[in-house]
Amino acid sequence: MFACSTPLPQQTTSHVLMVRPAFFAYNPQTAENNAFQKESTQTEKAIHQHALAEFDAFVSLLRTHKIGVIVVQDTPEPHTPDSIFPNNIFSLHQDGTLVLYPMFAPNRRLERKPALRAALEKNFVITRIVDLTHYEVEEKYLEGTGSMILDRIHRIAYACRSPRTHEKVFFDFCRQLDYRPVLFDAIDRHGQAIYHTNVLMCVAVNYMIVCLEAISTAADRELIFAAAATTGKEIISIDMLQMEHFAGNILQLHNTNGQPRLILSATALNSLTHNQIEQLERYNPLLVPNIPIIEEVGGGSARCIIAECFAPTYNCHNSQK
Repeated sequence: MFACSTPLPQQTTSHVLMVRPAFFAYNPQTAENNAFQKESTQTEKAIHQHALAEFDAFVSLLRTHKIGVIVVQDTPEPHTPDSIFPNNIFSLHQDGTLVLYPMFAPNRRLERKPALRAALEKNFVITRIVDLTHYEVEEKYLEGTGSMILDRIHRIAYACRSPRTHEKVFFDFCRQLDYRPVLFDAIDRHGQAIYHTNVLMCVAVNYMIVCLEAISTAADRELIFAAAATTGKEIISIDMLQMEHFAGNILQLHNTNGQPRLILSATALNSLTHNQIEQLERYNPLLVPNIPIIEEVGGGSARCIIAECFAPTYNCHNSQK
C-alpha cells in the first residue's frame, strides 16, 4: 500500500492513521482542562453527522495529495467521544517502537480498542512496546504527541506542564526513547495552563511555529530558543489569538514523492497574516481541511486528528530481507 521509507532519521512521514468516529460528541471529562472545547447549540445527531462529513473530506484531501491514510472505524461500544484524536493514545516510531500513553480522562482510556491495535500490527513492523499506561493509577499523564512535540532528527522533546502532561512520565518517555527533554510552562490569556503542547507549537523539517506569548517566563522562552538554535530551524511566531484559532495545531507531512506538505485547518489559515502565510509557503504547500465542528466540540484541530506512523511497513520490511 505504501512506499518504503528511508532508514535515515525522518521528521515527517507519508503514513498516517485516522479514526472515523462511531459517535463524535462533546466530552465533559476532557472539558475540565481543555479551554478550546465549546458546547454546540446543534443536536448531538447533527454534530456527529457534520463531524463525519468533515472527517471524510479530510481523509480525501490527504489521499488526493498522495499521503497514505489508514482509516480505522471506531466501534459504538464502549462509547468514546474523542476517538477522532488518536495521536494522544499511541505513537509509532521509526525503529518500530509503539508507545502507549496514560490518559487523563477515563473515557479516553477506552480508546485502546482491538481494532486500533490490529490496524497497526497489520500494516507496520512493531519491534518493541513501551507501555506507559501504568501511570494512570498514580494520576500522572502524558498524552502522546499532544503532550509532546518531537524534533525527531535532533532528538529533542518539547512539552509544557499541564494536568495532561506530568514531568515524571515525560522524563520516562525521553529516557526510554533517547530524547532530550525541554520542559516549560505555558498559559492562556486567562492564566490557565495550556492543556496540550501541540496547540502552541509545531516542529517541521526546517522551521518551528511557536506561540511565544503563551510561554510564561523569559527563562522558559530562552530554554526553547537555546534548543532551537542547536537545530538551525527558523522560528515563526504566532500570537495568542492565532493560537486560540489553532494556528499552532498543525503538522508537516510528506507525500509518497517525498514532497513536504503542511496540514492546517481553515480556521488556522484564516487567522494568519499574509506574511506568515508567505513564510510557510516558502517551505511547503498548504493543505487546508475545513473542520469547524470538530474544532468547536472536540477542542482539537488538524494535527490532533492525525496519528503519524513512522515504523517500517511490511512491504518495505520484506523487501529488505
